[in-house]
Amino acid sequence: MVQGTFDDLGTPLSSVTFVVVDLETTGGSPAECGITEIGAVKVRAGEVLGEFQTLVDPGEPIPAFIAVLTGITDAMVAGAPRIEAALPAFLEFAAGSVLVAHNARFDVSFLKAAAARTEHPWPGFPVLDTVHLARQLVRRDEVPNHRLGSLARLFRSRTTPDHRALHDARATVDVLHGLIERVGNLGVHSLEELLDYTARVSPARRRKRHLADDLPDAPGVYLFKDGHGHVLYVGTSVSIRTRVRSYFTASEHRRRMGEMVRLAESVSPVVCATTLEAEVRELRLIAEHKPRYNRRSRHPEKALWVKLTVEPFPRLSVVRAVAADDARYVGPFGSRHAAEAAVAAVHEVLPLRQCVERLSPTRPRAACALAEMGRCGAPCTGAQSVEQYSEVVGRAARLLSGGGRELLVALQERMDTLAAAERFEDAQVVRDRLVAFVRGATRSQRLDPLARIPELVAARRSVTGGWEVVCVRHGRLAGSTTSPRGADPMPYIAALRASAEVVSAPLAPATAATPEESEKVLRWLEAPGVRIVDVDGAWTCPVAGAAAVREELEPLETSRRAAAGFAGVR
Repeated sequence: MVQGTFDDLGTPLSSVTFVVVDLETTGGSPAECGITEIGAVKVRAGEVLGEFQTLVDPGEPIPAFIAVLTGITDAMVAGAPRIEAALPAFLEFAAGSVLVAHNARFDVSFLKAAAARTEHPWPGFPVLDTVHLARQLVRRDEVPNHRLGSLARLFRSRTTPDHRALHDARATVDVLHGLIERVGNLGVHSLEELLDYTARVSPARRRKRHLADDLPDAPGVYLFKDGHGHVLYVGTSVSIRTRVRSYFTASEHRRRMGEMVRLAESVSPVVCATTLEAEVRELRLIAEHKPRYNRRSRHPEKALWVKLTVEPFPRLSVVRAVAADDARYVGPFGSRHAAEAAVAAVHEVLPLRQCVERLSPTRPRAACALAEMGRCGAPCTGAQSVEQYSEVVGRAARLLSGGGRELLVALQERMDTLAAAERFEDAQVVRDRLVAFVRGATRSQRLDPLARIPELVAARRSVTGGWEVVCVRHGRLAGSTTSPRGADPMPYIAALRASAEVVSAPLAPATAATPEESEKVLRWLEAPGVRIVDVDGAWTCPVAGAAAVREELEPLETSRRAAAGFAGVR
């Protein structure tokens, strides 16, 4: 059975399930005409696994010339099922296969149009068109044209096409087998290579397949490089060789990747012990090389934080780094707009000062407009002492530390008031500010518990039956290994802890790694089947045990949990 995507390449044609389909219709337009018959044959490795055939009531009269051509009349389809019943039955028959048709654009367009009219989801089959394949493999001196009848005679089909769906599908099966035999003589033995011919992958791109020949069939990271050794693109896969091969086949549709492949002259592999290590190495290599064809993770240094400053009259500031100043931070935020929206959310609730100057409790100055509007206690004028202002600062610190109930309730009431006054655009602005704050607070609350753990060792079963073991120190992946099937994992765990990278304690709420790396680690730890083996030297369970200390890693996320209507915020 063939999967719907082609990341895992090299599917032998002998193991591919093809469903060869043919339709009869009331005309040539899928938007205006209906289906009168569906015929299909399911085959694998030359063996017929099943057949599907049904007449379909199109819900309209069949034109006379169509009835003469196909032999299907109004009387024949009078008791037949409508497309609403016939289409789901066909899709169930064809599930998990590669769809094949002679002039597939015609047949598939009618099936998709029927699915849209009946509101039935279209599965997105891989599609193989025998017309396109025949045009590249059958010379014109062999056949007068590439119609089904001509090809059926060339390949000595046991069925003569006669414009009846099942008969034409049977003839197409014989044509398909004949074409596969020819393309096999050209060295094409997998589904992905076969699709190259129908998709007309450029010869220059196809010739670069040799770049994947010596790559390992193992999990890890791959780096495409140009002729000068500059890194063009960094990716990761459970199989480096098969994933890299996909860039030279029809399975790769992205235009920028086609441009990258044209420039590539070599591929460097980095084999990793675990999939988590591969994901983390990918992030680090992208940040290091900043490849032009990677769109994400190129600039982790551009992450922003919201800081409650440390001074006599603190304020909120958007900064790029967490400093050793005992200040409170929330974040990271992906953009300055999001960080400023989070700051505005706090200012909606608390009368923190918004001026950027450093204020002195002994040198008052004139008040700003916000003080006159009651949005600030005017500590700049001396109207608020350091002690009085510290009460407001304490409330702000609690908000940033996860006690966001006050902010959530106040902004929800503000949105309700604006909505009742039909000021919907203003209510939307308040909502966006709340969402920005909740997202930033959620990230801080997810990253901080992991960053505070000096060492954590976790394990889960690998695909080979052994154990994947990772060592995480202050949120940074310090090392990983894999034990063989049946082997005692404890010596591997001991060796991993001894050889893992030494990671210094970070500044809360930052992590020793980038926030994106720590998030990758958290998602791995939260996956089903992961066992927490050791936390900061305290053995919590044997590797195969059931107990775990997930409370050590439980994301607080109190702000998001307390926000009615915001459970879906990510």
